[in-house]
Amino acid sequence: MSNISVAELKSAIAAALQQVRDGQAAITAARGNIEAAQGGLNAVTAGSGHEAVATAQAALAQATTELEQSLAATFAAAEQAEAYAATL
Repeated sequence: MSNISVAELKSAIAAALQQVRDGQAAITAARGNIEAAQGGLNAVTAGSGHEAVATAQAALAQATTELEQSLAATFAAAEQAEAYAATL
């Protein structure tokens, strides 16, 4: 560990947490965009039954799930970083 003060360490953690919050906002926006795309695709391809449409819908659903998992992971990481900062 480098020789930095507790205040500097807390400041660096706070900066990292802000980056995490920015990332969370981006993930949330991406999830909303994908959900909108999925809804639009559903609207224009309703009843199609084409394999490509089903594949596209499945991929969008998977992307939404993975974004939700990523968001959950960022919350867990932020919680741990905050807990560490609180011990300083």
